[in-house]
Amino acid sequence: MNTKEILTPCDHRWRRKAAVVLTLTSLLVLALREPLQAFPLGSDQAVLPAGTEFYEETLSPPRELFHSESIGGRKSYLVNLGDLAFNSPLILGGRARQAEMSCGTCHVNGASNPKLFIPGASSRPGTFDTTSLMFNPKTFNSILDPVRIPSLRGARFLAPYGHDGRISSLRDFVYNVIVNEFDGPPPSSAVLDGLVAYINDIDFLPHPRIGGDGRLAAQASDAELRGEKLFFKPFPHQPQLSCAGCHLPTGPFTDLLRHDVGTGGLVKTPPLLNANFNAPYFHDGRYDSYEQVVAHFNRLFELNLSSQDAQDLVAYLKAVGDADRPFDKDGVAVRMKEIRELASVLELAIPAADIALVSLTVDGVGAELRELTEHIPDIRNVSVGGQDERLAARNAVKDLVLTLRRIDLAVEAGHSEEAMSEYKSFATRATFDVPLALKKAEPWSLFNAGVHSSHYAALGRILQSKPSE
Repeated sequence: MNTKEILTPCDHRWRRKAAVVLTLTSLLVLALREPLQAFPLGSDQAVLPAGTEFYEETLSPPRELFHSESIGGRKSYLVNLGDLAFNSPLILGGRARQAEMSCGTCHVNGASNPKLFIPGASSRPGTFDTTSLMFNPKTFNSILDPVRIPSLRGARFLAPYGHDGRISSLRDFVYNVIVNEFDGPPPSSAVLDGLVAYINDIDFLPHPRIGGDGRLAAQASDAELRGEKLFFKPFPHQPQLSCAGCHLPTGPFTDLLRHDVGTGGLVKTPPLLNANFNAPYFHDGRYDSYEQVVAHFNRLFELNLSSQDAQDLVAYLKAVGDADRPFDKDGVAVRMKEIRELASVLELAIPAADIALVSLTVDGVGAELRELTEHIPDIRNVSVGGQDERLAARNAVKDLVLTLRRIDLAVEAGHSEEAMSEYKSFATRATFDVPLALKKAEPWSLFNAGVHSSHYAALGRILQSKPSE
């Protein structure tokens, strides 16, 4: 087998590993325990350059909190449609689609992706050039000028959009990303409505340490409280300015205006809420830490901060940038809940005989299911136990994929009633039988931290030992 095939990027959401990973499981020596820090997806024969990294092997993805669910409701049809489109390569074009990238490749669960790196389009991990020749020659500006990949949490509060605030409407911004940055076809009104609804539904993560007035709660440390005072303190040489003047200490901690902060032009004030998880910092991602950010402003505005002052201000920023439970544990229950929600788009798409939307849903949900199968090692891999459980789980998921295909064919043939009957069968099995089968196999799957670590460590060693061609 050509090693370079393994390294071809194939991302659906943040999680899809190399396309043929599981065909290698019988070759993996799972006893190998060396940690694998990054899993490169690029090669000289891949769609994207050698060294491309999507960082997909984490077992703790960013937590995605939906406003509709947080207030006791359910995600709407439009939000689920947008979620589906957001994580589908089909809405993009050119090389992005070929590499099976999606919006979710850069914005993991609506957050950022600090590890994403594409040579020629990134200056460092967590940055991306939106005017790159690689993705749309029509918008190429002849220079490498990547910007930081932002989190989309709380986007409904953050207009105007873009690092320079150049686009007032989220709908226009999403359209621009798809068509101009990634050379995709103009999305239908329904898909665009769904994308906007999905992004607008992604909430900031809760932060119980900040009161309604934007002040730190009583349990703040002495250092954090000293930092809070510095945050509000006027700058010594420009008393009309302060940190709090731009990062208004209410809501997401931003004035939503553009300012020159010594990085080459006007840039929009980024929110500080949940910012601990949004590194690298500044619009071009030049800084990795709050310490570097504070040092920058100390130099630029001659703040004359002492070493203790700088430490206190960093302590305050970390306190404001924190969140309650920022990461989730990946597993069968999380995956199957998402699959059921995405598939629910078919409830309206089938009766409407919307062939394009049914096809998009079948493709997206099918990819999720196939990826789920990849987390259950093939029974030919005898290095882990649970052969019977793994076989049952893989067969159960395979049956769901085949059901989706029958739905697609039935709608194409104009047999909506047949398609709806198949969907009801799909929904029932996706709620009961399949999760049960997967749960029984989970101890021997890649959702098990030990199996997961050994799998990627061994795979990394195999790839490193193979000569390039």
